[in-house]
Amino acid sequence: MKKVAIYARVSTLDQDPELQLRDLRDFIERHPDYELYKEFIDYASGSKESRPKFDELKKEIHKRKFDVLLVWKFDRLARSTRMLVEVLDQLQSKGMDFVSYTQNIDTSTPIGKAMFTMVSAFAEFEKSLIVERVKAGMQVAKSRGVHVGRPSLSDDIRERAQSMRQSGLSIRKIANMLSISVGMVHKLSSLEAPQ
Repeated sequence: MKKVAIYARVSTLDQDPELQLRDLRDFIERHPDYELYKEFIDYASGSKESRPKFDELKKEIHKRKFDVLLVWKFDRLARSTRMLVEVLDQLQSKGMDFVSYTQNIDTSTPIGKAMFTMVSAFAEFEKSLIVERVKAGMQVAKSRGVHVGRPSLSDDIRERAQSMRQSGLSIRKIANMLSISVGMVHKLSSLEAPQ
């Protein structure tokens, strides 16, 4: 009997992982040689390297607590090829398998290993295209005179910051009082240190 760990992830707390979990539990039920070991569920972006349940999962992989890692779709586990390959390498080094339910990828087979590598490369490529499109859209907006990014500081805040700095207040105190970042206070090039 193989112990199977389920990893499910949604990006925000208002999303429900139950769709993923229902399919994955059913998958285990249909395989007589599988038994559910544990469910790891995160509410976080897949691009984050550190997620509470993902970190716990990696520790359990290191201790070889289960035999198969089952996910609904491999991008639920990670968004970058590097992160996916890292987890896959950890699993393989411990003699564990990876199964992606919706993509029918099972690393216990040679075809599954090859497919996993190709699909994860396409996912990384798709993410890169999205980033390029967002940057291009921002450039178009800028060319039309639309402000992109954080709002610029008002003259009032700039003058108040200058006045506070000249009166001897620290950069950190000014940032707290004006509800702006320490870095933003530093960026105010006209601020001079008190004499």
